[in-house]
Amino acid sequence: MKNNIRILLAAVLAMVVSTVAAETITVNGTSRSYNVYAPKDLGENRPLLIFCHGYNQDANWMQNSEFKNETVSMEAVCDTAKFVVVFPNGIDRAWDIGGDRDINFIKAIIEKMAAQYKIDRNRIYMGGFSMGGMLTYNAINKMSDIIAAFVSCSGPSVVTPNAKTRAVPILHIQGTADNFGGVQPALNPWIQHNGCPTTEKVINNYNGFSGAKLHIWGPGNNGVEVRLIELKDKGHWICKEPQVYTGKEIWNFCKRYSLELKDPSVRFTTPQSGLQYITIGGVSETGDLTLNATASDPDGKVATVAFYDGSQLLATFDKAPYTYVLQGLTKGEHTLRAVVTDDEGRTGSSEVVVSVQESTHCLLHKAFTAEGSVPAGWATYDGNERRVGFASGFSSGSRVFHFTGAQHDFDWGLYTRNATGGKKTGYARFADKATATSLTLYPGNYRLMCRVSNWNQASFSPVTFAVETMSGQQVWTKTFTPTSNVGNAASNDFSGTTLETFYFDVTEKGRYALTFYTADAPWADLVVGQAGIYRVGNVTGISQVTADTKGTAVYYNLNGQRLQQAQPSRKGLYIRNGKKVVVN
Repeated sequence: MKNNIRILLAAVLAMVVSTVAAETITVNGTSRSYNVYAPKDLGENRPLLIFCHGYNQDANWMQNSEFKNETVSMEAVCDTAKFVVVFPNGIDRAWDIGGDRDINFIKAIIEKMAAQYKIDRNRIYMGGFSMGGMLTYNAINKMSDIIAAFVSCSGPSVVTPNAKTRAVPILHIQGTADNFGGVQPALNPWIQHNGCPTTEKVINNYNGFSGAKLHIWGPGNNGVEVRLIELKDKGHWICKEPQVYTGKEIWNFCKRYSLELKDPSVRFTTPQSGLQYITIGGVSETGDLTLNATASDPDGKVATVAFYDGSQLLATFDKAPYTYVLQGLTKGEHTLRAVVTDDEGRTGSSEVVVSVQESTHCLLHKAFTAEGSVPAGWATYDGNERRVGFASGFSSGSRVFHFTGAQHDFDWGLYTRNATGGKKTGYARFADKATATSLTLYPGNYRLMCRVSNWNQASFSPVTFAVETMSGQQVWTKTFTPTSNVGNAASNDFSGTTLETFYFDVTEKGRYALTFYTADAPWADLVVGQAGIYRVGNVTGISQVTADTKGTAVYYNLNGQRLQQAQPSRKGLYIRNGKKVVVN
């Protein structure tokens, strides 16, 4: 019986040794080592993934500790998908993240795997954790011709794209407690290099995992995407949760890409996805919307590009430029699609979403849902840096806070400050001309309701609200002083924020911006917690009529401000706050 057990254990060990092996290779005169795992019944022409450990780690630690737990492992992913995975060892448990020493090592591993396992050279993928992720970014510029897709886990980009580097698919995974604020700024050059739209698609509670958020920029040139998986409150680690398991996420991303591209790709250059037209008090007049797209086919030529509004075909083009002018968008949400077909009948598509809203009010704070972001429709300036939403990944400067104190007057707030003390150099603006939001106001009387706090002004610092035209002309302003102060930490208690209510008049239909200005003083600040505008009258809000010493009628608005002498058209019956007001 004991002998049978020994024989069985020996067979099991032999099977393990046959699939997991530590190997060496000489590169530039130095012996280098790596672990390789190849599933049984691998077959030929299968993919290869190379994954590099972090600083002061090694291949064994990465393979056995980071990619394995009691329920799922990288080996299980390999066994199902049938690909080879290699865990290299860095010299002195570190990597050359800027030079060619370890780039040559990776290239040597690829050649060894090609000879040993007859891998598919078009489906080679590379990733790494921490310093290994930094090495991965270095490899993008130097190996994009032989590696199809790249993944970094908690390893920031240490390089910027080389102009000769092809458009590359990139997946980055990082916890928000792990220097998360530096991730998107490091990704932005790659997003731009890849020709990806700068407006991202965001999926909250990704795969049902609370706090996980997926950011997608794409498609870009050749259909590539840049993706960021954000893990709320997680630190410097590799996620092994069942819903967001790093090994599976790496494979599910990488398997979509090959150097041997076959499908054509198309992308919109205009309009920007997330474009919204908001009209208050009347019918939307969006005007002409120009659709522009670029298309390419890696192994042939583009036959046609067609534009759709939902399922409705708008136009089809058989040669560039692919441009169509869409006239008069109707109210509602429009999914605009561009579909490319190549000479082999293969297709690719891209889409943008445009919203047309007609209402009697607009809640400006509705987009305050993502911590560390500048929301869609908003732009901020602090005297040093301009930010246009939607943009995320900020750990300092103007951004959205999530307030978690036991007492807080609002859950989310948009913070900005005046870093220089200059005039009007600290603001948060809704419907800025640089945003993808257009706000049209029809003539009438409007009510602003808002809760605004100071962030770190114990003595309180005034705030000015302004209604402005796109040329910057101020139509109406109101300065007030907040009645609460957060105290420089989103976890603090704060209460007593007054619900401010003001009325203003709009006399001409047009596009407007709504701006909250800090005081003109160094480090003056504000936090917009809640804000909404409501149209409450069909015409300007005359609340009182008196006579001056000469017997001439004098008109006052709803704020008690004296108006110029009214024209005859002002006389009559008006509705204000649901009540009749007669002006004789």
